[in-house]
Amino acid sequence: MSEKIQQDYILSAISRKVLPRDAHRMAHIISLDASNDVARPIQIWQLYSVLGPERIVAIVTDFYGRVFADEDWFTSVFARVGPVEHHIHTQSAMWIDVMGGGPAYHGGDFRLNFHHTHNAIQLMNEKGAARWTRLMLDTLEATAPHMTNDPRVRPALNTFLTHFMGKYAQEFGFENKSVFGNTNAPVKRKLNFMNMTTQAIEALSETELRDALAERGVDVSQYPGKQDLVNKAQML
Repeated sequence: MSEKIQQDYILSAISRKVLPRDAHRMAHIISLDASNDVARPIQIWQLYSVLGPERIVAIVTDFYGRVFADEDWFTSVFARVGPVEHHIHTQSAMWIDVMGGGPAYHGGDFRLNFHHTHNAIQLMNEKGAARWTRLMLDTLEATAPHMTNDPRVRPALNTFLTHFMGKYAQEFGFENKSVFGNTNAPVKRKLNFMNMTTQAIEALSETELRDALAERGVDVSQYPGKQDLVNKAQML
């Protein structure tokens, strides 16, 4: 599922300008190993390289302890599928798989869709999503020690949860009101104008040109139009 979620997320993130257009060719983004550069966010499929299996299982275990201690209308849907140990095992496997730990969740995306369509359909709505989100937020706060000292882990987890909740809201036709906290900041492509042709520079958007020039200390307020920015970039 690492490959599937990587493809889906990158397409979505490009459309939202969270990742650059060529993200699928950028090694530090598509790698399953998180960068040691703390300025670079941890992508969903890189979380396993930082957390490892034990921490992931600990977070999932805390969550399902809350699920099975909740109100009957919510808990009973999970209980019909299996005991708490079953859910810890399957959800941990899914997280590990998506987060870059290898094919741990047998059945992949098909199994996940079947589960939500047949086993958990009663909760695939706004009310179910709201309760699930509340319990997960409580879990994320309680399990903060399992997230290491890397400040990028929690935003990466928020990004993971936000992506999947958005996916489910779209598939099952409910409004997505879930907020897990700050998600990964946009990744900006670092441009080296000296290695770019005139055509490549002209193909950049005005925003990309302004941002790249500003990073180099250029006062972009002096260049009101895109052609002015292009001309300046060619001079660097």
